[in-house]
Amino acid sequence: MSPAGCSHVNGFKVDNWKQNLRVIYQCFVWSGSVETRKRKAKSCICHLCGAHLNRLHSCLHCVFFGCFSKKHIHEHAKNKRHNLAIDLLYGGIYCFVCQDYIYDKDMEQIAKEEQRKAWKLQEFSKTSGIGEKYSMWEPTKRELELLRHNPKRRKITANCTIGLRGLINLGNTCFMNCIVQALTHTPLLRDFFLSDRHKCEMQSNSCLFYSGHRSPHIPFRLLHLVWTHARHLAGYEQQDAHEFLIAALDVLHRHCKGDDNGKKANNPNHCSCIIDQIFTGGLQSDVTCQVCHGVSTTIDPFWDISLDLPGSSTPFWPLSPGSDGSVVNGDSHPSGATTLTDCLRRFTRPEHLGSSAKIKCSGCHSYQESTKQLTMKRLPIVACFHLKRFEHSAKLRRKITTYVSFPLELDMTPFMASSKESRMNGQYQQPVDSLNNENKYSLFAVVNHQGTLESGHYTTFIRQHKDQWFKCDDAIITKASIKDVLDSEGYLLFYHKQFLEYE
Repeated sequence: MSPAGCSHVNGFKVDNWKQNLRVIYQCFVWSGSVETRKRKAKSCICHLCGAHLNRLHSCLHCVFFGCFSKKHIHEHAKNKRHNLAIDLLYGGIYCFVCQDYIYDKDMEQIAKEEQRKAWKLQEFSKTSGIGEKYSMWEPTKRELELLRHNPKRRKITANCTIGLRGLINLGNTCFMNCIVQALTHTPLLRDFFLSDRHKCEMQSNSCLFYSGHRSPHIPFRLLHLVWTHARHLAGYEQQDAHEFLIAALDVLHRHCKGDDNGKKANNPNHCSCIIDQIFTGGLQSDVTCQVCHGVSTTIDPFWDISLDLPGSSTPFWPLSPGSDGSVVNGDSHPSGATTLTDCLRRFTRPEHLGSSAKIKCSGCHSYQESTKQLTMKRLPIVACFHLKRFEHSAKLRRKITTYVSFPLELDMTPFMASSKESRMNGQYQQPVDSLNNENKYSLFAVVNHQGTLESGHYTTFIRQHKDQWFKCDDAIITKASIKDVLDSEGYLLFYHKQFLEYE
């Protein structure tokens, strides 16, 4: 494309081209109202293969939707000599003659105007939780002046260590330090607190991890905050990192409800604060009567999933090495080793409640035996898995050291409520369409516990950038390999969704 821009747009700019382009943006790109989103979901499929994904584009010259990845839109452009198409996800204009996405001032103006209208509709309808607060940033005159007078930019390189900072242990506070490191390196949560979306009442130069200071931080204020808001964690005794995670999320949840993002949500199960947007999922419980087979369904919010391990007093589902369950998610592990997938399969399998736990069936109008099954109704952006390594009972207090293999990438599709019919005898049949990535996750943090119940120590592996891993051991931070991460015991596993889309 020449510096002057694409000349092929002139062939499109005839008659009522502005109105036609606005209609395309309103109905098939930004889709501000519920009706237009439903229309887009039903009608925006490739006219050749019927797929919804594969970077769908719409021809600007006629009514045709085609896959960009499979080049179906390319075939249409070549056969019909229609040179322009629009990306239905991001709104970019593509020229098949220039073989590139193009910029046109008039088209860009229309795109921005329609995008703002769509955001306002979403804000008014309260259906998606996003509105003008996520509008595109445009610098003010004052900000432009600052940018001109401060041309120096901080470059993020592959070996950049910005954001890495050790935390001093204040006396058995490694349980707190490891969770702070994991939360600080949760991508969306980090970006939220570094942006102007969070109304911070502290001084602007008080950022703990991104202030530029390299010396370890002494988190005495944070420790006092913990003792004040989570009294069961107060004192200098060794505490559970999982308990601190839940307490920290609860404190952040109550604090962030005061921001614009969450102050209008009175229902605690439908809060739109940043914590619930990132960490809250929906757990579906189906209780089935064994007589009439009637199903009672409830859906509860969750911040984490606690998984039983082999070696505990709770019977674990026997799985043979090399079974289908150990192959799902591409787990690479020693023969016979338990995998995270095995634990999730056990968590989502039907469980017979027995004669001692009969429920009153609404269909039979009497107490009957039943089965219970848990599945994921809605997945959170960040999935946290708690491996139940500490066993406390009347007879026993011990740590379970069973090795559990966990993958760098995790597909949660087999454990969704919508996948129940695809399961046969506890085994999941992998779908033919492997291009559906909405349930796929990437590992970004692992909390480990070394030692025993009486004397132990917590450390954290965190991912920096795409494939850089570091070990956080209180004040000491060292480079780590992927093998170091995957060979670790694992107590808390943090996974982040690979693909995010506005609803």
